[in-house]
Amino acid sequence: MKSRIRERRKRDTSRRLRRIMKCLCSGEQLRGEDEMVPSSESHASKDYSVSGDSCTAEQVDKKKPDTGNIEEAESSLRESGYLNYEEARALLGRYEFQKGNIEAALHVFEGIDIGAMTPKIKISLAQRAEQPKRHKRHSQHYAAPPMSIHAVGLLLESVLLKSKSLQALGRFKEAAQSCKVILDIVESSLPEGLPENFGAECKLQETLSNAVELLPELWKLADSAREAIVSYRRALLHRWNLDAETTAKIQKEFVIFLLYSGGEASPPNLRSQMDSSFVPRNNIEEAILLLMILLRKFTLNRIEWDPSILDHLSFALSVSGDLTSLANQLKELLPGIVSRRERYFTLALCYFGAGKELMALDLLRKVLSSNEDPKHIPALLMASKICSNNHSLAGEGVSFASRVLESSDDRCDKLESVANFLLGVSHSANTKLAIADSERFERQSEALRALETAGKMTQMRDHNVLYHLSLEYAEQRKLDSALHCAKCLLKLEAGSNVKGWLLLGRILSAQKRFSDAESIINAALDQTGKWDQGDLLRTKAKLQIAQGQLRRAIETYTQLLAVFQVQKKTFGSLKKLYKENRDHSRNLEVEVWHDLACVYISLSQWHDAEMCLSKSKAIKLYSASRCHITGTLHEAKGLYKEALKAFGDALNIDPNYVPSLISSALVLRRCSFSKEANAVMRSFLMDALRHDRLNDGAWYNLGLVHRDEGTVSSLTEAAECFEAAHFLEETSPVEPFR
Repeated sequence: MKSRIRERRKRDTSRRLRRIMKCLCSGEQLRGEDEMVPSSESHASKDYSVSGDSCTAEQVDKKKPDTGNIEEAESSLRESGYLNYEEARALLGRYEFQKGNIEAALHVFEGIDIGAMTPKIKISLAQRAEQPKRHKRHSQHYAAPPMSIHAVGLLLESVLLKSKSLQALGRFKEAAQSCKVILDIVESSLPEGLPENFGAECKLQETLSNAVELLPELWKLADSAREAIVSYRRALLHRWNLDAETTAKIQKEFVIFLLYSGGEASPPNLRSQMDSSFVPRNNIEEAILLLMILLRKFTLNRIEWDPSILDHLSFALSVSGDLTSLANQLKELLPGIVSRRERYFTLALCYFGAGKELMALDLLRKVLSSNEDPKHIPALLMASKICSNNHSLAGEGVSFASRVLESSDDRCDKLESVANFLLGVSHSANTKLAIADSERFERQSEALRALETAGKMTQMRDHNVLYHLSLEYAEQRKLDSALHCAKCLLKLEAGSNVKGWLLLGRILSAQKRFSDAESIINAALDQTGKWDQGDLLRTKAKLQIAQGQLRRAIETYTQLLAVFQVQKKTFGSLKKLYKENRDHSRNLEVEVWHDLACVYISLSQWHDAEMCLSKSKAIKLYSASRCHITGTLHEAKGLYKEALKAFGDALNIDPNYVPSLISSALVLRRCSFSKEANAVMRSFLMDALRHDRLNDGAWYNLGLVHRDEGTVSSLTEAAECFEAAHFLEETSPVEPFR
């Protein structure tokens, strides 16, 4: 009996709802004993008719309302007993929105006074959230909410659809403001967040999820970056009961906005954070934090894998300079996410960027093994680049670059030009290990041939090729060709790179055009920022020393030291600089103190020289260069034993330190003329030439050793040594070309 009554009521409800929908579309008002819509509904009908999109009763039969609308309204009717003005307009607006009548739907939605309904909605939401707690306390004394949960869901959905209508019409700011109303209502009603499964039966949770996801996008379309960031943070920090995939999608979109929007967000103000918790200070840190969370969720199988997460994290950590952390994240990825070859190669990129080149090379060797991909072109090029920077690995670099040329098959001119460039650089580095002169000449020729080929393929428009080609010409003492390439490089880069200016100045100094070289350096100083002037000022001082202008050189060094002091105060002892820049500034300051000490030694100002050396020691405790300058100071004072000991200390720190090898031989020659001493001197000088074949001082002193032996053959060798020393002295720059 009860079931028949329930079925009859349901049929009556459906019949009344269809009459309501027909009334709304035809502009009539319901009458009779089933009338449940207040008289104000006629105003809604009149307003709607004005839009020009009203339909007749016959059209209603052809276009019946969506069954979802009917079920929603049935639920509201069953709970409240009637369908009020706002709910009816919400239902009709949804119907028009689903048909694609955006302007008509917006006109209907604008007739809903959501502000007047907000207090009832808040009370209803709060009481609905309290119901489970009351049931647990077995309390039966509480007032019924002013609105059913279905009615609340219907009205909030109307606000969401109004936002989408405004979005479709290009009124983005109004759309965002309308969408924000939903979150404001729910958040103020439920400050502690939504309970589990709250409003699932009436699509309230679905509406809320869509609003949370839509609001940041609307603010972005409205070009309101600050409001977009606030909306993203609000979506992620408040408890909205979003599913894991929706939350991950919002986090990813926020990451993209933080990384690529071009603006700088203010740090988040987290109200409920632990004292030791991490609070991001800028866009990059906040994006990295979100990406770490996404990776963690994937590791816990809460979300599906998205390869773009790793791409964005790679970019963020690369920009922040923390590539070691990126490598750690890659190592923590579960097997099967990325292929072993891709993992090895990406890890190699990370370690190379972090300055751990040998670790990167080991990984690249695994990529290029016969079990993986021996013809992996990017890995071959990167391995060749790493080897070209290390003389002991240069031969392997030649092999890697040659394999690229063998594998390219003329498919890509760009790859072939890069391979020729790396082949030339590797041959040049490998020249330092050649023992025989014929072998050295052959490697130099191969280096020059490969670099010239790369230059032709790039039409002399690649700054790296031009720089190394000029450098190779200069080291082979083909100074006119080197000067031409250096000028082309300077023109190509429009003077934007300090390395180009320095190379041009050094080539001019090798041609003994010191005045022209100083003018070039002065021009570079005018176009360079203060923090990048260190190497330029040092070269300028050395040019002044070469011209015998020692007092001017002291002033230039003093100016450079002042720059270091300002830099320390600005960047807090250089801690805020990247490690590479920090180490370069620190080493350069040490060398400047040593240069200044040498100037004072030449002026016989021993005390000033000692002060410079003590300043250097305070910056860097162990330095072969400082021990060598100390030995030079003792030698200038005539303290040869102390000088020899200081040179020995320098060689203990760096056994290949060429200046101390030469000076040790020179002091020994002054102290002793025995055959045993000659043999030791020759050993020092040959060792120096093995590391630096272009050192004129080593050739000159070796010539003296041969001359002192007095034999015919030794005199011939001495003449050859003097000839080499003279040629090199005539073409030596004030600083090494490299």
